[in-house]
Amino acid sequence: MDTYKIAIEEIYVPAKRKRDVDAAKVDEIAESMMEDGQKVPIMVRDDGKRLVLVEGLHRLEAARALGEETIHALKVSARQR
Repeated sequence: MDTYKIAIEEIYVPAKRKRDVDAAKVDEIAESMMEDGQKVPIMVRDDGKRLVLVEGLHRLEAARALGEETIHALKVSARQR
């Protein structure tokens, strides 16, 4: 799978996922990202209208907290339920 640099502002995070943010974990990941960069890409899927976050909420929020404009991501396909 190819990794893409995606604009953070283009990634939609479902409301129910946003409630799962652990601020301490975001801070820990942000610190790691400052020292070593982003090690693991997040996962997004294209629902036809936008890119939806599948995996990597804390990495996304850490990048946002650091003022990053883009993030490394894998585009995956997910079946609709």
